[in-house]
Amino acid sequence: QVQLRESGGRSVQAGGSLRLSCEASGDTFSNYVAAWFRQPPGEEREFVASINFSGSNTFYADSVKGRFTISRDNTKNTLFLQMNNLKPQDTAVYTCSADPRGVHPFNYWGQGTQVTVSS
Repeated sequence: QVQLRESGGRSVQAGGSLRLSCEASGDTFSNYVAAWFRQPPGEEREFVASINFSGSNTFYADSVKGRFTISRDNTKNTLFLQMNNLKPQDTAVYTCSADPRGVHPFNYWGQGTQVTVSS
């Protein structure tokens, strides 16, 4: 089974950019559909973006469409989330997830990385 570890979260000013990474280990990453979720303070976890096995197909939540880009490098077993034009409402713990079936609920989750956007 795959293990996931996120990195790249930090504090940033509104309008800034961040790139989150999620390193996969323990299995062949290309066998998993992958996604990013986030949990804002005091709220439920919500879907951000997903990507298929090869990276050829992506899907985004309306709240991040046009600002965030999900990608993957299967040769490096890594998932990315490029976040541009960040807003204070993007403040959350961002968690990567993966599943070989490609359907929710996903079975494998990282620990999360904190992103804080100040106005």
